[in-house]
Amino acid sequence: MKKIIINIGRQYGSGGKQVAMEIGRKLGIDVYDHEILLKSAEKSGFSQDFFEKKDEKKSFFNLSTVFSSQTFGNSQNYIEDDALFRIQSSVITDIASRGSAVIVGRCADYILRDCDFTLDVFVTAPEKIRCERVSERMNITLEKAAEKILKEDKERENYYNYFTFGHWGVASNYDLCVDSSILGIEGTADYIIDFARRGGLIK
Repeated sequence: MKKIIINIGRQYGSGGKQVAMEIGRKLGIDVYDHEILLKSAEKSGFSQDFFEKKDEKKSFFNLSTVFSSQTFGNSQNYIEDDALFRIQSSVITDIASRGSAVIVGRCADYILRDCDFTLDVFVTAPEKIRCERVSERMNITLEKAAEKILKEDKERENYYNYFTFGHWGVASNYDLCVDSSILGIEGTADYIIDFARRGGLIK
């Protein structure tokens, strides 16, 4: 198989990571999700916990608080966010240079935008399905699951939009958008692989 990087963007609770893992298993290539945080920690010297707390989150400060007692803390967050993004970008670029892989989230589609061996996919699912999945996985009520989904999606959207100057989840940003509830996890993985094969990215 020739080199391919499949970047998976995903709504929270859509099963995007599970789809990514299935693609990796079927193609026999590595999948990078939280592994990117570990590699970023190793590269930077920061703790992995530091990256976990900032993972796909963008800290914003309100200009009205510029002269408040919180100014320096907020400015520090801004500096940290940009520095951490640069570190993760370097790690993702290094991963892509080494061979085929599936990369989950973290603006990988934008970071690798100049590569001609990437397939950018966005995985979605109806809110009802996502709520049920999150509720079962986290053992919380459907109402709490809905709140969690709203919060996580908003954080991912803010993070992606800030660093890419694009729009998270908008179809025109991706090669393929797919509803995982239609074919299921394995079926969605098969569909993405077939799409890549038909597009000449997999021989």
